[in-house]
Amino acid sequence: VQLQASGGGLVQAGGSLRLSCAASGRIFRGPLMGWFRQGPGKEREFVAAINWGDGSTDVADSVKGRFTISRDNAKNTMYLQMNSLKPEDTAVYYCAARQGSWSLRTFQKYYGHWGQGTQVTVSS
Repeated sequence: VQLQASGGGLVQAGGSLRLSCAASGRIFRGPLMGWFRQGPGKEREFVAAINWGDGSTDVADSVKGRFTISRDNAKNTMYLQMNSLKPEDTAVYYCAARQGSWSLRTFQKYYGHWGQGTQVTVSS
């Protein structure tokens, strides 16, 4: 499966962006898909995940109430709606996909497919 992330950009604090992750190629059944981010000088961290089958979602505490993950089955596309953006949300955002247990959704090492990343910059 190939993943293509898009939608990043420069936005002022308090603004919004919507990231997209389009999946193509050999798409396996029942994937988990997630968003991770890596800020300047930081390690890559979990942001959000969605179970493609039943639509279950999870978001990190740091973005809870501000970010929403969703998917469009017909378009094989996952979204990350980011509202009330803060300068600390500045990062390269990556989408990823895997099969397997929902319980491992926050662990990037279990994701075998990654998109190229899209830069989000939030100015103060």
